[in-house]
Amino acid sequence: MLRLYTHPACLAHDPGEGHVETPARLRAVLRALDRDRFAALDRVEAPRATPEQLRRVHTAAHVERILGLAPAEGTVRLDEDTLMSPGSAEAALRAAGAAVAAVDAAMAGHGVRAFCAVRPPGHHATADRAMGFCLFNNVAVAAAHAIAAHGLRRVAIADFDVHHGNGTQAIFEREPRVLFVSSHQSPLYPGTGGEDERGVDNVVNAPLAPGEGSHAFRELWEGALLPRLHAFRPQLVLVSAGFDAHRDDPLADLRLNGEDYAWITARLVRLADAHADGRLVSTLEGGYDLAALAASAAAHVEALMG
Repeated sequence: MLRLYTHPACLAHDPGEGHVETPARLRAVLRALDRDRFAALDRVEAPRATPEQLRRVHTAAHVERILGLAPAEGTVRLDEDTLMSPGSAEAALRAAGAAVAAVDAAMAGHGVRAFCAVRPPGHHATADRAMGFCLFNNVAVAAAHAIAAHGLRRVAIADFDVHHGNGTQAIFEREPRVLFVSSHQSPLYPGTGGEDERGVDNVVNAPLAPGEGSHAFRELWEGALLPRLHAFRPQLVLVSAGFDAHRDDPLADLRLNGEDYAWITARLVRLADAHADGRLVSTLEGGYDLAALAASAAAHVEALMG
């Protein structure tokens, strides 16, 4: 069974005219998932994350700052790329809450998988800093919840966004119960993700050079990342599902297509089936060409449905 977690509040986060992380991104994804072949999706309204859940990976000061900074009107700028509007705090709570609720559902039912169609994205947010369009680190909140609330000892995070998930890595690089693996373009924002960044032997980075495409992407996953994931034998598989490595995306220069996203998703489903009783939770990260994002997310969800 595949659950789709989302919430209308995630459309109310509006960084302003001209910003690429626009509400239109989520609208495009939801329209793509509103077709007949997705009629079997179990659609669930995302709850809010609690302060306790957020504080497992973020400092109390960061949580308070984000929840208190949303302006009454207009926008407030947190850094060059990251802004908040009146609806941003609620959107961020629902985005993180979706991932937590999806983990609970996966742990409660055999073979339950989930896709969280939410925004703002999360994987750049560090323990104490919002950055790269991200306010709270949704996938990190989910991983910490799996450990704290469900007692898991091995949680894997697979990140195929074109930008390195620096926040996720920084949060867990000293936590051996979490394995973080990432393919991403390098050089590119945020400038992290080198192969020499290994944490406590729980971080595996696989950089791709600008211009590389399907062959290099699949070779890295087949040769390096998937074997490491299988060796870890995760009890839960979490996915930072960014679709900005697509050839049409304006923010990077990799050459992937929808078939590549279907391929890696099927491999991650196989991983979850082999080691985690099918438990897999995916949450939306990047993707900034609306047509490419919609098609890629649809391919991802179709593969999650099996």
